[in-house]
Amino acid sequence: MARPLRITYPGAFYHVTARGNERKAVFRSTRDREKFLEYLATASQRYDAVVHAYCLMDNHYHLLLQTPAANLPQIMRHINGAYTTYFNVKRTRCGHLFQGRYKAILVDIDEYAKELSRYLHLNPVRAKLVPAPADYPWSSYRDYIGQRKAPDWLFRELILGYFGGNLSKAQKRYHDFVSTIAVDQAHVNPLDAVSGSTLLGSAAFISFVKESYLVGRAPDQNLPALKQLADRLSIPDICAEVEHAFTGQPQLARGIELYLCQKYTRMKLKEIGVYFGIGESGVCKAGRRVEKRMKSDRRLNKKIEALEKRITK
Repeated sequence: MARPLRITYPGAFYHVTARGNERKAVFRSTRDREKFLEYLATASQRYDAVVHAYCLMDNHYHLLLQTPAANLPQIMRHINGAYTTYFNVKRTRCGHLFQGRYKAILVDIDEYAKELSRYLHLNPVRAKLVPAPADYPWSSYRDYIGQRKAPDWLFRELILGYFGGNLSKAQKRYHDFVSTIAVDQAHVNPLDAVSGSTLLGSAAFISFVKESYLVGRAPDQNLPALKQLADRLSIPDICAEVEHAFTGQPQLARGIELYLCQKYTRMKLKEIGVYFGIGESGVCKAGRRVEKRMKSDRRLNKKIEALEKRITK
């Protein structure tokens, strides 16, 4: 059975989710939700878990957690295990409450903390449970905007710190950041940018994690994320091969480089654009032009296909 890849180190920041078995409700009453929050509090006290934000839906939950002691598995055993025991005893049931293992995405905090907190706090709005995030009592949003006294175990300072040093002004700015988002943007999921179902961050962050914690890890068929995170080609690798294959054709070579970089690196369009000194739209347009030309120029198409075979070996 495939297992999730767990990468732990002191100070790591995670987006954690767990769903009810067969998508059934894991929170059926106010007391259920209060009890789960009590386990977040004890995880903070006993295991040094830093809870930055949370949202409890009916059949799943979201957490933004930081682990100074590099002990995510221990923290999650406490939270999910204790809550499952409570839930089963209360309802005289036995067996699993949550569907499989929890999902934990290792996050580049500076790159995604704000976006993830907003996405998390808008969950009830996207699910059409409430018209506005402040109307939902089972997330940390009210604590963030000062509508209620935040519990001692909820660490708001990091994310609110991005909105200024003055608490009241930061709370107002955070409210605006979340509540004034356009309707279509409210459905944009920052987790769509996750690499290998495990990492969310810039190319530099992903390289840091791979070089620091994955080098030397043996292939494991039960850990598919390891294979997904295998090194891909760098931009210089691709450019060197293209320039060799298309010597004397700098304009065409540049377009092919942009096309192949989108296809064979894990970099975002913005990062590719920075390397080449153009914008994201310029990267997209260059790639589309090459694709269009390949469809009408069989000779060019064959040459690029041969080039792709060489660079992917």
